[in-house]
Amino acid sequence: MARKAGRPPEETRRVLLGAAAAVFRDRGVSATLADVARRAGVSKGGLLYHFATKDDLVRALVQDVLDSFRADVAAALDPEDTEPGKLTRAYVRVSLRAHDADEVREITALIAQLTTIPEVVALAKADAGHWAATLAEDGLPPTVLALVVSAADGAGFAALWGGASHTLPARDVEHGLIRLTRDRDLWALLAPSEG
Repeated sequence: MARKAGRPPEETRRVLLGAAAAVFRDRGVSATLADVARRAGVSKGGLLYHFATKDDLVRALVQDVLDSFRADVAAALDPEDTEPGKLTRAYVRVSLRAHDADEVREITALIAQLTTIPEVVALAKADAGHWAATLAEDGLPPTVLALVVSAADGAGFAALWGGASHTLPARDVEHGLIRLTRDRDLWALLAPSEG
């Protein structure tokens, strides 16, 4: 199916990235540009207009996934929140938002396929470095930050294994982690012991 006349280039680009995610997730990174174009309903020439090479497409797809998470966290910031840990709380909210098990499996399968590419691993490491540095500046003690972010990351992927290994609702987990980012008395208890 050829590109529909009048579709804005950004919309075509979004369709191509969505098709690439589905194709790479389902067929692996050995899938071709023709496979992606077919899935997107555009000609291969239409795809090449937006992404000159498969590497360009993969880079754009990975960057889109990383940028989407950053944008979601930015959107989850509470403008009324002025306390230390503001960004961490937004990170928790996004990481623990309701995920359907199929969605978690799909993104995990895509990530598993893409991380076989060294350049993708480098992009992911750079993004992880960005989060580590940015969250470290959020005003929380390092131990509290590590516990909260690790718990949020793990809970966000619990659906991959069929659900959490506890019975506490996700909303309660989110509230508990957010409370931990505000409770200075608990911070003192969680400080690493010396000796």
